Amino acid sequence: MSVTSAALKRNTFSIAPSILAADFARLGEEVSTVLAAGADIVHFDVMDNHYVPNLSFGPMVCKALRDYGIEAPIDVHLMVEPVDQLIIQFADAGASYITFHPEASKHLDRSLQLIREKGCMPGLVLNPATTLASIDHVVDQLDMLLLMSVNPGFGGQVFIPYVLNKIREARALLDSRQLSARLEVDGGVNLDNIQAAAQAGADTFVAGSAIFGATDYNAVITEMRDKLGQI
Repeated sequence: MSVTSAALKRNTFSIAPSILAADFARLGEEVSTVLAAGADIVHFDVMDNHYVPNLSFGPMVCKALRDYGIEAPIDVHLMVEPVDQLIIQFADAGASYITFHPEASKHLDRSLQLIREKGCMPGLVLNPATTLASIDHVVDQLDMLLLMSVNPGFGGQVFIPYVLNKIREARALLDSRQLSARLEVDGGVNLDNIQAAAQAGADTFVAGSAIFGATDYNAVITEMRDKLGQI
């Protein structure tokens, strides 16, 4: 899917609420409300009870939101193994970005190519202890590099502080190669640490509980943007 949203222009900050923390009983309304409150991207945390010890949702939910009328970019984070079949299904369901963990694909280069062939923007996800060196040969193929700041599998976890150094290293890597991939951080992002993550070099921020757990989505997103604007 072609993404033309002005929010996704390079060198801008984007806020990506994770629907894992939304009210599933009224998901379409929740997503519409959070976008109207100023969010840029809809983030999907897809879990398979195999790669991670939890189970969330599949391509039908993505398609349902598109059918509901959601036009914002959808960022699908696959915490699944294997990945290729779900890449195809989520692309067909309306995904914009599709990211996956390198260790979950037997043929990393092939999976990245598959995402692009399906008309989506490819990305990779690194767990807190997974090194940047593991993706050195393919980093130039990415439209998104997602760094996990918690161990994957559950929402509501606490941000791991040492990931800030990893964000700095990732930003230096992307800049040294003059790459325009977005640098996303996911896990425990909230009002207390979003500014530090941005100062380290992240430009896209996944927040679940911090947004959907608030009584006023507009207020918390506005405060996040205020903190980002101070950088």
